[in-house]
Parts: sequence; C-alpha cells; structure tokens
Amino acid sequence: MKAAVIYKKGELPQYTDFPDPIIENENHLLISVKASAVKNLDKNIASGKHYSADAKEIAKVAGGDGVGMLEDGTRVYALGVTGMIAEKAIVDKNKIVKVPEDLDDCTASALPNAVAGSAMALRFRANIQKGETVLINGATGVTGKIAIQLAKHYGAARIIVTGRNEQTLKSLLDLGADEYVILTQPDDDFKAQIKQIHTNTPIDIIIDYLWGHSAELILKALKGEGSFTHKTRFVSVGSLAGDSIQLSSEILRSVDLQLSGSGLGSWTKDEMKKLVTDILPEMFELAASKKLVIETVSIDIKDIEKAWDMNIPDGKRLIITI
Repeated sequence: MKAAVIYKKGELPQYTDFPDPIIENENHLLISVKASAVKNLDKNIASGKHYSADAKEIAKVAGGDGVGMLEDGTRVYALGVTGMIAEKAIVDKNKIVKVPEDLDDCTASALPNAVAGSAMALRFRANIQKGETVLINGATGVTGKIAIQLAKHYGAARIIVTGRNEQTLKSLLDLGADEYVILTQPDDDFKAQIKQIHTNTPIDIIIDYLWGHSAELILKALKGEGSFTHKTRFVSVGSLAGDSIQLSSEILRSVDLQLSGSGLGSWTKDEMKKLVTDILPEMFELAASKKLVIETVSIDIKDIEKAWDMNIPDGKRLIITI
C-alpha cells in the first residue's frame, strides 16, 4: 500500500510503499482510509517531542486517526492502531464512530481532535453549567474556535476570547464569542481588562490553549486581596506560548482557584468511552446540520512532504486525502 512513512524522528514523512497492516487481534478491524487530519499532536509525536511518543527509532506510518470504509462498507471515524495516513490501517472496533451521510470526509476527520481538546475540558474538567462565563485563552486556532461553539452549545451565558490577531478575533464574535481581549497590548492593560471583566461578570471557567506569559497575566489578574473570591476553574489544554510559567503561591492562597489539565493521560477510561459513544456522535450530527463549523485545507497523500510543514491559515485544519 501507499503511505506517509516516518523513518527517523524529526524528518518529513515520505510518500512510499509500505507493507499492508495485518489484523492480529479480535478487537481490530481493517479500514480503507479516505481522510486523515494532521494535528500538532501528530507532528510532535513524529518528532519525538510529545510525552506519548515512542522512544524507539522505527519506521512508522504517520497519523493517529481518520475517516474511512470498513470491509462491510460502513463509513466511520476511527482511532488508529496503526498509522492512518495510508491507504489501509488497523483500528480498534471499540473506538469507531459512524459518520452521518450528510457529513463529508474532511470535516469528519478534522473535528474529533478539536472536539477532544474542547469538550473534554469543558465537560469533565471544568464541569460547565448553564449560565456560566467562560474565557478561552488562545481562541483563534482550530480547537479554540470549536471551544467557543461548544461552550455556547453547553449553555455558557458569556464567552470571552483572547488572541493576537484583532481581525480574526472580531470574526469569533460570529461564532458565539461576546468579547475579545488582544494579547499584544501592554501587559498592564491586558491584566486590567481581564480584571475588569472578572469584576463585572465573574469568570467561572478558563480554557487555556497557550500557557506561557498570557496564562501568568490572567492568573495575576485573578489575584485576590484578602476577601472572599469567586471560584474559577482554570483548565490547561495546550502550551503554544511556552511549557512553563511562574506562579506565585499568593495567587493560589488568595483565590478560590481550581487548576487542572486536560489531555492524554488525564482523562479516565470512562471519559474516553463517553468521547467515542456520546460526544463525537453528537458533534458529527451538529456538523452535519451546519450547527458546528470547522474549516479545512485538503492535500493529496502523494504531496505529504510538501504539506507536512505547510503554512496553513490560522483556524484551519490540514487534511490528507487518500
């Protein structure tokens, strides 16, 4: 079969021939892949930088999930046991979701990672309730845009978003955001704006995709002054702006703050099961009825080397079609 194969960590995947995968487990199924999304997760695993990456230097097919056809003709989204940017792959029959007829392959393959990076944080880490105020730090990316839509879907009364590009931030108002805060303004101005928002409509949930300096500033803006404070649930999902921050213990002592993370390894087995059995099917139906939108850029698998490091417009997901 043809596949996108990574022979050495840090190198670009190559479009080449690779042995067909062989089913060796009764819980495995063979799938003919039609589309697979390229996420930061895939790139970090391929480079060996992600904490879940295999330490061994072995040739492997890129891609962790995708959409395709099972041998009985059923079209599904699936998590790959083997790499999914290939003509064929092995998938776990317990980790597949049927794709609605009205939903195209590219959209169906683009949604799950963004849904996992937003719905899991909102539902299971933040325990979002109707009427709450949500701040999304770093909302202009693919997952941030989905987080806005899902926060509104789950009943958020007010959604504040941050980002660097004002034009893109303004467009997020059409997705359901109520107010934006520009990250490029002076630190004191940024903190003052967050503090004013928190005073006017106390922030219940912060979904953070950036970490780094902006997370430091937001936490400083929440710092209390010795009186009772509003409880805020801060959920770290990504670290696009840096993997470490300085956090004063005074902030933790002066604020009713719940600090947690959402990602691979932090979710329980039951939560992962619900992602497959409940959340993704609901999201696919919303997308099929145009109530949930995601933008994609599709490239044929034969151009994988060119596509892998391609500069994709902000807020769009790269999809490899097979």
